[in-house]
Amino acid sequence: MGLVVLVAVASGRVVLENLIFFPDRLMPPTPPGVLDRFITTADGVRIHAWYVAPPGATATLLWSHGNGGNIGNRAEILLALAARRLAVLAYDYRGYGRSEGAPDEAGVYRDAEAAYDELRASGVPAERIIAFGESLGGAVSIRLATERPCAGVAVVATFTSLRDVARVHYGLAGAAIGSRFDSLGRLGRLRVPLFVAHGDQDEIVPYELGERVFAAAPEPKRFLRVHGATHNDVLGDPQLLDALATFARDAVAQNR
Repeated sequence: MGLVVLVAVASGRVVLENLIFFPDRLMPPTPPGVLDRFITTADGVRIHAWYVAPPGATATLLWSHGNGGNIGNRAEILLALAARRLAVLAYDYRGYGRSEGAPDEAGVYRDAEAAYDELRASGVPAERIIAFGESLGGAVSIRLATERPCAGVAVVATFTSLRDVARVHYGLAGAAIGSRFDSLGRLGRLRVPLFVAHGDQDEIVPYELGERVFAAAPEPKRFLRVHGATHNDVLGDPQLLDALATFARDAVAQNR
């Protein structure tokens, strides 16, 4: 689930290889009570999603996952969110799980927009949708909220930009990654409530980057420090899931 950016040295020069996406095609069976959906993006790619809508749900999370695995790796979290009376549409980027194609930055943005449009077409109003993302998916969710109306944005273990993550691990060489997934440049355009959560033992996206995401965003906003959590176990924290559910319901209530 974590972000990896590798630096190789060749012919005396530092060559930056951005190995951003790590898709897994192997999918487990669809969990009981969860519906399969197939969605066609604006550029004709067919992507796969899981949808669950428990009785009494007032908020719907549109979940953009991290850069590794697929939604099948998140089944337990999906069911935990549903148990907190949240509807969830968790989709796989192109090239992940049962989704067609191959991922790139522009493509995953289109995938998020298509998943959002699917929710709206199925009758979910914008004021009930929370753009929710983990790690790289946080950048996708922030960008989506600047392109589509929603009730709020919730991000977990995400970063200011991919270049900032690369710099943490590789120093000045990380600058060569360019402006990919630049959340810092978009946060000022948010016009909805924001929830930021970050593990203070995150070894891949440092906790300080989560603090910078929060600081750059306008009010209203909430921050949760998840004590002892690393990058890949933070979503399993019950306190985080409870806080996410509370934020989602509060954000929807403010739009009524």
